[in-house]
Amino acid sequence: MGIYSYSAVLSFGLECPFVIVSHKLYRRMFVDPRQSRRFGCKCSAGMMMTGKVVEKEGDTEQRPGFSWVDVGLNLTEEQDEAITRIPIKMSKRCQSLMRQIICFSSEKGSFCDLLAAWVRRMKPTRADWLSLLKELKNLESPFYIKVAEFSLLEDSFEANARDYTKIIHYYGKLNQVVGAEKTLVAMKDRGFLIDQVTLTAMVQLYSKAGHHQLAEETFNEIKLLGEALDYRSYGSMIMAYIRAGAPERGEALLGEMDSQDICAGREVYKALLRAYSMGGDAEGAKRVFGAVQIAGITPDVKLCALLINAYSVSGQSQNARLAFENMIKAGIKASDKCVALVLAAYEKEGKLNEALEFLVELEKDSVMAGKEASAVLARWFKRLGVVEQVELVLREFSSTPPA
Repeated sequence: MGIYSYSAVLSFGLECPFVIVSHKLYRRMFVDPRQSRRFGCKCSAGMMMTGKVVEKEGDTEQRPGFSWVDVGLNLTEEQDEAITRIPIKMSKRCQSLMRQIICFSSEKGSFCDLLAAWVRRMKPTRADWLSLLKELKNLESPFYIKVAEFSLLEDSFEANARDYTKIIHYYGKLNQVVGAEKTLVAMKDRGFLIDQVTLTAMVQLYSKAGHHQLAEETFNEIKLLGEALDYRSYGSMIMAYIRAGAPERGEALLGEMDSQDICAGREVYKALLRAYSMGGDAEGAKRVFGAVQIAGITPDVKLCALLINAYSVSGQSQNARLAFENMIKAGIKASDKCVALVLAAYEKEGKLNEALEFLVELEKDSVMAGKEASAVLARWFKRLGVVEQVELVLREFSSTPPA
Protein backbone atom coordinates (compact mmCIF):
# COMPACT_ATOMS: atom_id res chain seq x y z
CA MET A 1 0.00 0.00 0.00
CA GLY A 2 1.29 3.43 -0.87
CA ILE A 3 2.17 6.08 1.69
CA TYR A 4 0.43 9.44 1.35
CA SER A 5 2.09 12.76 1.92
CA TYR A 6 -1.09 14.79 2.09
CA SER A 7 -3.20 15.74 5.10
CA ALA A 8 -6.71 16.89 5.77
CA VAL A 9 -7.85 19.89 7.72
CA LEU A 10 -11.60 19.60 7.48
CA SER A 11 -12.84 20.16 11.02
CA PHE A 12 -16.20 18.73 11.95
CA GLY A 13 -18.81 21.43 11.62
CA LEU A 14 -16.36 23.70 9.76
CA GLU A 15 -15.34 22.93 6.20
CA CYS A 16 -11.79 23.79 5.20
CA PRO A 17 -9.86 22.87 2.08
CA PHE A 18 -7.97 19.59 1.93
CA VAL A 19 -4.41 20.79 2.38
CA ILE A 20 -1.37 18.95 1.09
CA VAL A 21 2.01 19.11 2.79
CA SER A 22 5.49 18.27 1.58
CA HIS A 23 6.42 14.59 1.43
CA LYS A 24 9.27 15.40 3.83
CA LEU A 25 6.66 16.22 6.46
CA TYR A 26 4.25 13.35 5.78
CA ARG A 27 4.44 12.19 9.40
CA ARG A 28 2.72 15.40 10.44
CA MET A 29 -0.62 14.20 9.19
CA PHE A 30 -2.55 17.44 9.72
CA VAL A 31 -1.84 21.15 9.81
CA ASP A 32 -3.42 24.10 11.57
CA PRO A 33 -6.55 25.17 9.65
CA ARG A 34 -5.61 28.78 10.28
CA GLN A 35 -2.48 28.26 8.21
CA SER A 36 -4.18 26.31 5.42
CA ARG A 37 -3.85 27.33 1.77
CA ARG A 38 -6.71 27.33 -0.64
CA PHE A 39 -6.08 25.56 -3.90
CA GLY A 40 -7.82 25.89 -7.23
CA CYS A 41 -8.63 22.18 -6.88
CA LYS A 42 -8.06 21.13 -10.49
CA CYS A 43 -6.97 17.56 -11.11
CA SER A 44 -5.00 16.42 -14.13
CA ALA A 45 -5.13 12.83 -12.92
CA GLY A 46 -8.83 12.59 -13.62
CA MET A 47 -12.11 14.41 -13.43
CA MET A 48 -12.85 17.07 -10.84
CA MET A 49 -16.16 18.09 -9.37
CA THR A 50 -17.36 21.60 -9.90
CA GLY A 51 -20.24 23.12 -8.00
CA LYS A 52 -23.14 23.78 -10.28
CA VAL A 53 -26.90 23.46 -10.37
CA VAL A 54 -28.08 20.11 -11.66
CA GLU A 55 -31.62 19.78 -12.92
CA LYS A 56 -33.05 16.33 -13.38
CA GLU A 57 -35.52 15.74 -16.14
CA GLY A 58 -39.02 16.19 -14.83
CA ASP A 59 -37.95 18.08 -11.72
CA THR A 60 -39.74 21.35 -11.09
CA GLU A 61 -37.06 22.55 -8.68
CA GLN A 62 -33.38 22.89 -9.06
CA ARG A 63 -31.01 21.47 -6.44
CA PRO A 64 -27.28 22.04 -5.87
CA GLY A 65 -24.98 19.18 -6.78
CA PHE A 66 -21.81 18.20 -8.58
CA SER A 67 -21.07 17.13 -12.09
CA TRP A 68 -17.94 15.35 -13.21
CA VAL A 69 -15.97 17.49 -15.63
CA ASP A 70 -12.36 17.66 -16.73
CA VAL A 71 -10.97 21.00 -15.57
CA GLY A 72 -7.50 20.74 -17.08
CA LEU A 73 -3.98 20.68 -15.72
CA ASN A 74 -3.56 22.86 -12.70
CA LEU A 75 -2.25 20.62 -9.92
CA THR A 76 0.15 21.76 -7.24
CA GLU A 77 3.30 19.71 -6.82
CA GLU A 78 2.03 18.35 -3.50
CA GLN A 79 -1.33 17.33 -4.98
CA ASP A 80 0.35 15.64 -7.90
CA GLU A 81 2.61 13.69 -5.56
CA ALA A 82 -0.31 12.69 -3.32
CA ILE A 83 -2.25 11.40 -6.31
CA THR A 84 0.67 9.24 -7.40
CA ARG A 85 0.59 7.62 -3.95
CA ILE A 86 -2.97 6.37 -4.27
CA PRO A 87 -2.75 2.56 -3.90
CA ILE A 88 -2.83 0.92 -7.31
CA LYS A 89 -4.75 -2.01 -5.84
CA MET A 90 -7.75 0.20 -5.19
CA SER A 91 -10.57 -0.05 -7.72
CA LYS A 92 -10.84 2.66 -10.36
CA ARG A 93 -13.96 3.90 -8.62
CA CYS A 94 -12.09 4.41 -5.35
CA GLN A 95 -9.07 5.96 -7.05
CA SER A 96 -11.40 8.42 -8.73
CA LEU A 97 -12.90 9.53 -5.41
CA MET A 98 -9.50 9.67 -3.71
CA ARG A 99 -8.41 12.17 -6.36
CA GLN A 100 -11.46 14.29 -5.61
CA ILE A 101 -10.72 14.17 -1.87
CA ILE A 102 -7.11 15.22 -2.44
CA CYS A 103 -8.28 18.29 -4.36
CA PHE A 104 -11.46 18.91 -2.39
CA SER A 105 -12.32 22.46 -1.43
CA SER A 106 -15.40 23.61 0.47
CA GLU A 107 -15.67 26.41 -2.10
CA LYS A 108 -16.79 23.79 -4.59
CA GLY A 109 -19.69 22.60 -2.45
CA SER A 110 -20.40 20.22 0.40
CA PHE A 111 -18.50 17.00 0.94
CA CYS A 112 -21.76 15.05 1.16
CA ASP A 113 -22.75 16.29 -2.30
CA LEU A 114 -19.40 15.06 -3.59
CA LEU A 115 -20.07 11.59 -2.15
CA ALA A 116 -23.60 11.56 -3.53
CA ALA A 117 -22.35 12.42 -6.99
CA TRP A 118 -19.74 9.66 -6.75
CA VAL A 119 -22.42 7.13 -5.82
CA ARG A 120 -24.68 8.18 -8.69
CA ARG A 121 -21.91 8.03 -11.25
CA MET A 122 -19.68 5.17 -10.06
CA LYS A 123 -22.25 2.86 -8.44
CA PRO A 124 -19.79 1.53 -5.80
CA THR A 125 -19.99 -1.91 -4.22
CA ARG A 126 -19.50 -2.71 -0.54
CA ALA A 127 -15.93 -3.73 -1.33
CA ASP A 128 -15.32 -0.24 -2.76
CA TRP A 129 -16.67 1.42 0.38
CA LEU A 130 -14.56 -0.77 2.65
CA SER A 131 -11.41 -0.13 0.60
CA LEU A 132 -11.99 3.60 0.74
CA LEU A 133 -12.69 3.59 4.50
CA LYS A 134 -9.59 1.52 5.19
CA GLU A 135 -7.36 3.96 3.31
CA LEU A 136 -8.85 7.04 4.97
CA LYS A 137 -8.54 5.44 8.40
CA ASN A 138 -4.91 4.55 7.78
CA LEU A 139 -4.31 8.20 6.91
CA GLU A 140 -6.14 9.30 10.08
CA SER A 141 -8.15 11.58 7.84
CA PRO A 142 -11.08 13.51 9.36
CA PHE A 143 -12.91 12.61 6.14
CA TYR A 144 -13.03 9.02 7.40
CA ILE A 145 -15.95 9.56 9.77
CA LYS A 146 -17.86 11.61 7.18
CA VAL A 147 -17.54 8.83 4.61
CA ALA A 148 -18.34 6.16 7.23
CA GLU A 149 -21.54 7.85 8.39
CA PHE A 150 -22.61 8.65 4.83
CA SER A 151 -22.09 5.03 3.76
CA LEU A 152 -24.43 3.68 6.44
CA LEU A 153 -27.43 5.08 4.57
CA GLU A 154 -26.37 3.82 1.15
CA ASP A 155 -27.92 0.60 -0.12
CA SER A 156 -24.71 -0.29 -1.93
CA PHE A 157 -22.86 -0.39 1.39
CA GLU A 158 -25.13 -3.09 2.81
CA ALA A 159 -24.59 -1.87 6.36
CA ASN A 160 -24.63 -4.34 9.25
CA ALA A 161 -24.41 -4.04 13.04
CA ARG A 162 -20.62 -4.28 13.08
CA ASP A 163 -20.33 -1.24 10.79
CA TYR A 164 -22.11 0.83 13.44
CA THR A 165 -19.94 -0.66 16.17
CA LYS A 166 -16.80 0.40 14.29
CA ILE A 167 -18.02 3.99 14.31
CA ILE A 168 -18.74 3.76 18.05
CA HIS A 169 -15.16 2.52 18.59
CA TYR A 170 -13.90 5.43 16.48
CA TYR A 171 -15.76 7.96 18.63
CA GLY A 172 -14.53 6.13 21.72
CA LYS A 173 -10.90 6.64 20.74
CA LEU A 174 -11.63 10.35 20.35
CA ASN A 175 -13.52 10.39 23.66
CA GLN A 176 -16.60 11.77 21.88
CA VAL A 177 -19.52 10.36 23.87
CA VAL A 178 -22.23 12.32 22.05
CA GLY A 179 -21.19 11.04 18.64
CA ALA A 180 -21.19 7.44 19.87
CA GLU A 181 -24.60 7.81 21.51
CA LYS A 182 -26.08 9.28 18.34
CA THR A 183 -24.69 6.32 16.38
CA LEU A 184 -26.29 3.91 18.87
CA VAL A 185 -29.65 5.66 18.56
CA ALA A 186 -29.43 5.60 14.77
CA MET A 187 -28.63 1.91 14.94
CA LYS A 188 -31.76 1.25 16.99
CA ASP A 189 -33.94 3.45 14.78
CA ARG A 190 -32.84 1.53 11.70
CA GLY A 191 -33.84 -1.78 13.21
CA PHE A 192 -30.44 -3.26 14.04
CA LEU A 193 -30.09 -5.54 17.05
CA ILE A 194 -28.02 -4.07 19.85
CA ASP A 195 -25.86 -7.01 20.90
CA GLN A 196 -23.10 -7.69 23.44
CA VAL A 197 -20.34 -6.48 21.12
CA THR A 198 -21.94 -3.07 20.62
CA LEU A 199 -22.83 -2.63 24.30
CA THR A 200 -19.28 -3.61 25.31
CA ALA A 201 -17.98 -0.85 23.03
CA MET A 202 -20.26 1.58 24.89
CA VAL A 203 -18.96 0.34 28.27
CA GLN A 204 -15.41 1.01 27.08
CA LEU A 205 -16.43 4.45 25.86
CA TYR A 206 -18.16 5.44 29.11
CA SER A 207 -15.30 4.03 31.18
CA LYS A 208 -12.67 6.01 29.29
CA ALA A 209 -14.77 9.20 29.47
CA GLY A 210 -15.21 8.85 33.23
CA HIS A 211 -18.96 8.11 33.09
CA HIS A 212 -18.70 5.13 35.41
CA GLN A 213 -22.40 5.01 36.34
CA LEU A 214 -23.38 4.82 32.66
CA ALA A 215 -20.74 2.12 32.16
CA GLU A 216 -22.28 0.05 34.96
CA GLU A 217 -25.81 0.55 33.62
CA THR A 218 -24.72 -0.55 30.17
CA PHE A 219 -22.90 -3.57 31.62
CA ASN A 220 -26.14 -4.59 33.35
CA GLU A 221 -27.91 -4.28 29.99
CA ILE A 222 -25.44 -6.82 28.61
CA LYS A 223 -26.38 -9.22 31.39
CA LEU A 224 -30.07 -8.78 30.56
CA LEU A 225 -29.43 -10.08 27.05
CA GLY A 226 -29.29 -13.53 28.58
CA GLU A 227 -26.05 -14.47 26.86
CA ALA A 228 -22.84 -15.62 28.53
CA LEU A 229 -20.55 -12.65 29.03
CA ASP A 230 -17.09 -12.85 27.45
CA TYR A 231 -13.74 -11.60 28.73
CA ARG A 232 -14.07 -8.34 26.75
CA SER A 233 -17.30 -7.33 28.50
CA TYR A 234 -15.93 -8.23 31.92
CA GLY A 235 -12.58 -6.58 31.19
CA SER A 236 -14.24 -3.34 30.09
CA MET A 237 -16.27 -3.13 33.31
CA ILE A 238 -13.25 -3.98 35.47
CA MET A 239 -11.34 -1.12 33.83
CA ALA A 240 -14.31 1.16 34.54
CA TYR A 241 -14.20 0.27 38.24
CA ILE A 242 -10.44 0.84 38.32
CA ARG A 243 -10.85 4.29 36.75
CA ALA A 244 -13.60 5.03 39.28
CA GLY A 245 -11.17 4.28 42.12
CA ALA A 246 -12.96 1.06 43.13
CA PRO A 247 -10.46 -1.72 42.35
CA GLU A 248 -12.08 -4.03 44.90
CA ARG A 249 -15.24 -4.12 42.77
CA GLY A 250 -13.12 -4.94 39.75
CA GLU A 251 -11.46 -7.73 41.73
CA ALA A 252 -14.92 -9.09 42.58
CA LEU A 253 -15.65 -9.34 38.87
CA LEU A 254 -12.38 -11.25 38.45
CA GLY A 255 -13.74 -13.78 40.93
CA GLU A 256 -16.98 -13.97 38.95
CA MET A 257 -14.97 -14.63 35.80
CA ASP A 258 -12.94 -17.31 37.53
CA SER A 259 -16.11 -19.14 38.57
CA GLN A 260 -17.04 -19.30 34.88
CA ASP A 261 -13.55 -20.30 33.72
CA ILE A 262 -13.13 -16.98 31.90
CA CYS A 263 -9.61 -15.56 31.95
CA ALA A 264 -9.05 -11.80 31.89
CA GLY A 265 -6.42 -10.28 29.65
CA ARG A 266 -2.95 -9.47 30.95
CA GLU A 267 -3.61 -5.74 30.67
CA VAL A 268 -6.61 -6.04 33.02
CA TYR A 269 -4.57 -7.82 35.70
CA LYS A 270 -1.82 -5.25 35.31
CA ALA A 271 -4.23 -2.32 35.65
CA LEU A 272 -5.81 -3.82 38.76
CA LEU A 273 -2.41 -4.58 40.29
CA ARG A 274 -1.29 -1.01 39.55
CA ALA A 275 -4.40 0.41 41.23
CA TYR A 276 -3.67 -1.50 44.45
CA SER A 277 0.06 -0.79 44.20
CA MET A 278 -0.25 2.98 43.86
CA GLY A 279 -2.73 3.06 46.71
CA GLY A 280 -0.33 1.17 48.97
CA ASP A 281 -2.78 -1.74 49.38
CA ALA A 282 -0.22 -4.51 49.73
CA GLU A 283 -2.77 -7.23 50.50
CA GLY A 284 -4.81 -6.36 47.41
CA ALA A 285 -1.69 -6.30 45.26
CA LYS A 286 -0.61 -9.67 46.67
CA ARG A 287 -4.02 -11.21 45.85
CA VAL A 288 -3.98 -9.95 42.28
CA PHE A 289 -0.37 -11.04 41.78
CA GLY A 290 -1.40 -14.50 42.91
CA ALA A 291 -4.38 -14.44 40.55
CA VAL A 292 -2.02 -13.60 37.69
CA GLN A 293 -0.07 -16.78 38.32
CA ILE A 294 -3.20 -18.90 38.78
CA ALA A 295 -4.41 -17.62 35.41
CA GLY A 296 -1.26 -19.04 33.85
CA ILE A 297 0.26 -15.64 33.08
CA THR A 298 4.01 -15.49 33.64
CA PRO A 299 4.87 -12.36 35.66
CA ASP A 300 7.41 -10.02 34.08
CA VAL A 301 9.62 -7.40 35.66
CA LYS A 302 6.89 -4.73 35.39
CA LEU A 303 4.34 -6.81 37.29
CA CYS A 304 6.96 -7.64 39.92
CA ALA A 305 7.81 -3.94 40.25
CA LEU A 306 4.16 -3.15 40.98
CA LEU A 307 4.10 -5.73 43.79
CA ILE A 308 7.38 -4.40 45.24
CA ASN A 309 5.99 -0.86 45.03
CA ALA A 310 2.88 -1.88 46.98
CA TYR A 311 5.09 -3.08 49.83
CA SER A 312 7.27 0.00 49.53
CA VAL A 313 4.38 2.45 49.71
CA SER A 314 2.85 0.62 52.67
CA GLY A 315 6.20 0.64 54.54
CA GLN A 316 6.90 -3.10 54.40
CA SER A 317 10.58 -3.15 53.49
CA GLN A 318 11.09 -6.78 54.46
CA ASN A 319 8.31 -7.95 52.13
CA ALA A 320 9.56 -5.61 49.40
CA ARG A 321 12.99 -7.22 49.55
CA LEU A 322 11.47 -10.72 49.69
CA ALA A 323 9.43 -9.98 46.55
CA PHE A 324 12.61 -8.70 44.90
CA GLU A 325 14.52 -11.86 45.79
CA ASN A 326 11.68 -14.10 44.60
CA MET A 327 11.77 -12.27 41.28
CA ILE A 328 15.50 -13.00 40.93
CA LYS A 329 14.94 -16.67 41.83
CA ALA A 330 12.28 -16.86 39.11
CA GLY A 331 14.93 -15.89 36.58
CA ILE A 332 13.63 -12.37 35.99
CA LYS A 333 16.40 -9.80 35.59
CA ALA A 334 16.07 -6.97 38.10
CA SER A 335 15.53 -3.51 36.71
CA ASP A 336 16.91 -0.32 38.20
CA LYS A 337 13.31 0.58 39.02
CA CYS A 338 12.95 -2.50 41.24
CA VAL A 339 16.22 -1.73 43.06
CA ALA A 340 15.06 1.84 43.64
CA LEU A 341 11.71 0.64 45.05
CA VAL A 342 13.40 -1.61 47.61
CA LEU A 343 15.69 1.24 48.66
CA ALA A 344 12.69 3.57 48.94
CA ALA A 345 11.03 1.01 51.25
CA TYR A 346 14.11 0.98 53.48
CA GLU A 347 14.22 4.80 53.40
CA LYS A 348 10.60 5.02 54.55
CA GLU A 349 11.45 2.91 57.62
CA GLY A 350 14.86 4.55 58.17
CA LYS A 351 16.75 1.25 57.82
CA LEU A 352 20.02 2.54 56.44
CA ASN A 353 22.16 -0.45 57.42
CA GLU A 354 19.73 -2.89 55.77
CA ALA A 355 19.76 -0.76 52.63
CA LEU A 356 23.56 -0.77 52.50
CA GLU A 357 23.65 -4.52 53.05
CA PHE A 358 21.18 -4.90 50.19
CA LEU A 359 23.45 -2.86 47.90
CA VAL A 360 26.49 -4.91 48.81
CA GLU A 361 24.63 -8.15 48.05
CA LEU A 362 23.63 -6.73 44.69
CA GLU A 363 27.22 -5.80 43.93
CA LYS A 364 28.31 -9.36 44.69
CA ASP A 365 25.80 -10.52 42.08
CA SER A 366 27.21 -7.95 39.63
CA VAL A 367 24.08 -5.79 39.89
CA MET A 368 24.89 -2.09 40.20
CA ALA A 369 22.57 0.70 41.25
CA GLY A 370 21.49 2.69 38.21
CA LYS A 371 20.29 6.24 37.77
CA GLU A 372 16.94 5.84 39.53
CA ALA A 373 18.31 3.86 42.47
CA SER A 374 21.21 6.29 42.83
CA ALA A 375 18.75 9.17 42.97
CA VAL A 376 16.98 7.53 45.92
CA LEU A 377 20.29 7.12 47.73
CA ALA A 378 21.44 10.65 46.99
CA ARG A 379 18.19 12.09 48.34
CA TRP A 380 18.34 9.91 51.43
CA PHE A 381 22.01 10.59 52.22
CA LYS A 382 21.62 14.32 51.64
CA ARG A 383 18.71 14.43 54.06
CA LEU A 384 20.77 12.57 56.66
CA GLY A 385 24.01 14.44 55.95
CA VAL A 386 26.00 11.21 56.17
CA VAL A 387 27.61 10.91 52.75
CA GLU A 388 31.16 10.41 54.08
CA GLN A 389 30.03 8.02 56.82
CA VAL A 390 28.16 5.90 54.28
CA GLU A 391 31.31 5.48 52.22
CA LEU A 392 33.08 4.04 55.28
CA VAL A 393 30.21 1.69 56.08
CA LEU A 394 30.12 0.44 52.50
CA ARG A 395 33.83 -0.40 52.68
CA GLU A 396 33.22 -2.26 55.94
CA PHE A 397 30.38 -4.28 54.43
CA SER A 398 32.47 -5.09 51.37
CA SER A 399 35.39 -6.38 53.46
CA THR A 400 33.23 -8.53 55.75
CA PRO A 401 33.23 -12.19 54.65
CA PRO A 402 29.77 -13.76 54.18
CA ALA A 403 28.48 -15.75 57.11
